[in-house]
Amino acid sequence: MTASEAPLVYLIAGEASGDALGASLMAALKTRLGGAVRFAGVGGPLMADEGLDSLFPMDDLAVMGLAEVVPRLPKLLTRMAETRADVLAKNPAVLVTIDAPDFCFRVARKVKALRPGLPIVHYGAPTVWAWRPKRAKAVARFLDHMLCLYPFEPPYFTREGLAASFIGHPIALSMGAQPGADDRAADFRSRHAVAADAQVLAVLPGSRGGELDRLLPVFGETLTRLWAGGWRGRVVVPTLARHEGRILAAVQDWPGNPLVVTGNDEKWRAFAAADTALAASGTVTLELAAAGVPTVIAYKVSGVTAAIARRLIRTPHAGLVSILLGEEVMPEFIQDDCTAERIVPALQALLGDEAARATQRGHFKQAMAMLQGPADGPAAAAAEVVAGVIGRA
Repeated sequence: MTASEAPLVYLIAGEASGDALGASLMAALKTRLGGAVRFAGVGGPLMADEGLDSLFPMDDLAVMGLAEVVPRLPKLLTRMAETRADVLAKNPAVLVTIDAPDFCFRVARKVKALRPGLPIVHYGAPTVWAWRPKRAKAVARFLDHMLCLYPFEPPYFTREGLAASFIGHPIALSMGAQPGADDRAADFRSRHAVAADAQVLAVLPGSRGGELDRLLPVFGETLTRLWAGGWRGRVVVPTLARHEGRILAAVQDWPGNPLVVTGNDEKWRAFAAADTALAASGTVTLELAAAGVPTVIAYKVSGVTAAIARRLIRTPHAGLVSILLGEEVMPEFIQDDCTAERIVPALQALLGDEAARATQRGHFKQAMAMLQGPADGPAAAAAEVVAGVIGRA
C-alpha cells in the first residue's frame, strides 16, 4: 500500500483535553494499522507532534458558555464552514470528532447529510447525564459510534440505537496514578528550591481565557486571605504555555512568591509535590484525583450562562469524582459561592488536617478503579473501534 492509498482519518479536537485524546488515538492507530494511516483535521500541539497539520489553530474553538460564545459566533461559524468543506473535499475513511460537542456535532450533522456513507465516531460523550438528555437521541441520527470515558454513559446512547463503548478514561492510567510519585515530588522540590517540609498548594485557574478572567481575581484574593490567616507554604501554578505570560503577570500580586510551571511532565511533578489544590471545575480535578492531591473546587461562569445552567443541569455535583461516587468528595464553591471568603476555610481545613486529606485520597482510589477500561488502555480500545469502522466502510 502506498502512502496515498493509506486510509485517511479526519480528526476534530476543540480544546486541550481533546488534543490529548486525539494524539493518543493517532499513536494507537499507527500501531493498530501498522503505520498505514494518514491524518487531517483540527487539533493542537500534541496532535501536531503525531503528524497532524491543523486546518486552523485549535484555540479558535476553545470557548465555553453562551455569553462567551456570542461575541465569537461569526468566527466560529466561519470555522464550521471551513471544516465541513475540508472534510468533504478530503473524503476521509472516517471522521472522528473529539469533545467540543457544540462545534463538532454541527459539523458532523451537516457532513452526514451531505455524505451519508461517511462513518462518524465521536470520542468523549456529551454529558447527557448532567443536562440536555435529549441530545442522546439527536446525535444517534448522525453518529455511527460513541466512545465513552465513563462507565455509566453507554446506556444513554445504546437505548437510542447508537453503538457506544466504554473504553476507560486515560486519566486512570496517567503519570500521577503510577509508581514514582515520591521521586517526582523530590525532584520538583529540589529543582525549584522548595523545602522538603514546606506545604505546597497547587492552584489551577482553568485553561480557557474566560475561566482565567473570572477565577484569577478570586484565587488571588483567596491566597491573600490564606496568607493573612497564617499559612506559610509555597504556591505552584501549573498552566499551559500559551497562558504563561498572563499567569506570571497575575501572580505578581499574590503572596508567597508563587511558582508558575508549564508542560505536561512538569504539571505531574507539581501534583506529586502538592499537599492540596485549589482548582477550576473540569478534567483537571480528575487529574488531581489520579495524583492523589486533596482538592477544593471553585468555579463561576457568566450570569447569563449560570441562569441557563440552573434550569438545565440535572446533577447535584460539579466535580467528576463526586459525580462518579454520588457524594461530594471535593468541596465545591460554584457561582455565587465562588468567593474567597467561602473558599479559604475549606482550604484551611484540608491544609491543616492530614486525616481529611487521607479521606479524599481514599475516595480517589475508588473513582480511579471505576475508570479502568480494557486492559490495553483507552487509546488502544478507541483505535480498535475506529479501525473497525474503517473496515466496514
